[in-house]
Amino acid sequence: MSTATATALNRLTHPGGRLTLGLELPLDNDWGQSRLAADRKAGRPFGVPSLDAHAHLARVADRSGFAALWVRDVPLYDPVHFGDAGSVFETFTHLGHLAAVTERAVLGTAAVVLPLRRPLLVAKAAATVDALSGGRFVLGLASGDRPVEYPLFGVEFTTRAETFRTGVEVLRTAWATPPTGQGLELPQLGLTPDRRLDVLPKPIDGTIPIAVAGNAQQSPEWIAEHVDASLNYPRDLGALRLKTEQWRRLTADRPKPYLTPMMLDLLPDPAAPATTIRLGLRTGREGLVEHLEKMSALGVAHVAFNLRPNDRPVEDVLAELTDHVLPHFPSPAVAEGLAAG
Repeated sequence: MSTATATALNRLTHPGGRLTLGLELPLDNDWGQSRLAADRKAGRPFGVPSLDAHAHLARVADRSGFAALWVRDVPLYDPVHFGDAGSVFETFTHLGHLAAVTERAVLGTAAVVLPLRRPLLVAKAAATVDALSGGRFVLGLASGDRPVEYPLFGVEFTTRAETFRTGVEVLRTAWATPPTGQGLELPQLGLTPDRRLDVLPKPIDGTIPIAVAGNAQQSPEWIAEHVDASLNYPRDLGALRLKTEQWRRLTADRPKPYLTPMMLDLLPDPAAPATTIRLGLRTGREGLVEHLEKMSALGVAHVAFNLRPNDRPVEDVLAELTDHVLPHFPSPAVAEGLAAG
């Protein structure tokens, strides 16, 4: 990675190559069996989490030493074909609030659907979060996979691959232009330097690290060359080995981190064996640590837990993770404190 993009990713990745742990918001257990039954009985819709304690739980996670908090971008709630409202709040508004209530955790998007948004406005919103958080922001981007959304935003679904590439180029240019009054040069948008137009604020470190979720309709080679991290869906360990080996080959000249989200149903019995669930694990903490050690050995730099499948209160799960799992995988800030001690 370049020097300019190092700071936020250095906060996220361990200098010794150990895996670090984060959380994917919302911090709710609305997919746990007890909660599902209660929601059905009360007539509450599936996939719409409670946000009553979102700020409190974000503070708890930040103080506990989780390396990152990730926010999903679900532009429109589709209860019939998708059934998940994600983090509910508008992504960048939510991140601005999280920047104010946290101090150490990296803030990330997992991931903003770039073709549905005006890239210059994304550049401004992302730089604003970066400034408000003190350089703690990683911009995860996706091409989107729900065709129903595209006509509602006046965007062509079939050309989203090209739209995505153009958008990334616009972001990089908008962040890199020095605020001297010279003006942006973006011929594809009809902008030349003589127009004296610019995007403010500028990122703290000159640019913002970009992670691509999945493949965003791009080749692995394009992703390795143009972005700073891979944000990839969880896989079984055999498939994960192939994916991380490919990523290391493609980024051999300039190593870049491999990040992954993971559904986690943490059982109260520490010795409960690990079993697979959709996009993750149901396990006791001992099996979780063992699985994470294997992921770390395969080259995964960061795992973000989605706690929604849990049947236990989220604060209880956070406490167990903090006491018994995080010590094995400390964030860089915590690791530095342990080394100093």
